[in-house]
Amino acid sequence: MATAQLNIDSANFTLPVVEATQGANGLVVSDLRNDGWVTLDPGFLTTAQCESKITYIDGQHSILRYRGYPIEQLCEGSDFLEVAWLLERGELPTKAQYAQFCADINHKTMVGEDFRTFMGSFPRAAHPMSVLASAINALATFYPDTTDINDSDQFDEAAKIIMAKARTVVSYIFRRRRDEPMLYPDYARGYVDDFLRMCFAVPYEPFESDPLYVHALGRLLIIHADHEQNCSTSVVRIAGSAHANLYSAVAAGVNALSGPLHGGANEAVLRQLKAIRDSGKSVKDIVEEAKRKGTRIAGLGHRVYKSYDPRAAIARQYLERIMEREDTLKLPADERALFEVAVELEDIALHDDYFVERHLYPNVDFYTGLIYRAIGFDPAMFTTLFALGRIPGWIAQYHEMLTDPHTKIGRPRQVYTGPVERAYVPIDER
Repeated sequence: MATAQLNIDSANFTLPVVEATQGANGLVVSDLRNDGWVTLDPGFLTTAQCESKITYIDGQHSILRYRGYPIEQLCEGSDFLEVAWLLERGELPTKAQYAQFCADINHKTMVGEDFRTFMGSFPRAAHPMSVLASAINALATFYPDTTDINDSDQFDEAAKIIMAKARTVVSYIFRRRRDEPMLYPDYARGYVDDFLRMCFAVPYEPFESDPLYVHALGRLLIIHADHEQNCSTSVVRIAGSAHANLYSAVAAGVNALSGPLHGGANEAVLRQLKAIRDSGKSVKDIVEEAKRKGTRIAGLGHRVYKSYDPRAAIARQYLERIMEREDTLKLPADERALFEVAVELEDIALHDDYFVERHLYPNVDFYTGLIYRAIGFDPAMFTTLFALGRIPGWIAQYHEMLTDPHTKIGRPRQVYTGPVERAYVPIDER
């Protein structure tokens, strides 16, 4: 095994090296704590919390792969449930495995009447991500015989329940926000097709999902399915390391994803595009003003990608197809103007030295909100759709953490810089 040497004054440490199949190798620093040292890494920007075989990202070269498969190929030839199987199982399913998995998921999308009543108890104005986290957490109380993470059958059943019922939950959140009745699932339809029916159909009237919307939303779910050790995935792993059940850990991931610096960024992009559209100024003027002030433009730049986000490239393709369709001309002019603002803003970002030198390329949030909006979802629902796509990744990461013999309960250290010992002063003497 390769090693590295760390020299601090007169102290010398030998650190084992974990060699990656691709990407950066890892220095194992765990034993430093026994010698009075810890590594200080705010935001864990250079700290790997685990070894993983699930997702590979090369931010310099616009590469994203699930289990070795390029995201572009998966979006071209696969679908969301097949990718969900791949992430957790490590290999693409056979036809028989795929058919059985789809049947298992689709036949678990129904929720009981008590759960429907529970969903109806939330205020209609509640933020969708708060409701989603609460609902996923509550599933553990409705299915208590699937909460033993040491029982592989219970774990698999919990994973299917979350995958299936989260889709129903998101549709119910959407319907209640619009004061519309919550619809029952239709097992005969596909995962995405039936989700759109449950969101937009009128009771007792025939409904056919738009094939382009079905395909586009399916691709967005795929590109959101996993993204290595991001904030919410790290939260899922940390919660799971304490052996919190899968429902609790996924709910924790939903809560982390709700933050505006994480999953809520697509809402911020749409708000900014609207602000630019309504400002009375040109896109170029707005950009120049942002450059002078050094303010960030939402949707440009990414912690990992220092070139074009491959997920953004896929999302843009589908947005262009949606906007080019003849019937999309029925959209109000102000809605179409948002797309025009986005295109102009992207063109500036790709050719202006200010953005190129700082690697501020469009990221996945830049276009996904516009697609969700074109389909018919309001901005508050955007992050729930992100979460729906990310659930397979969270489940796969939890499962990998659980089966890794090197896993320990998450317990970061700190470098204490507070007061040294001092004597307590009675309140009358202060």
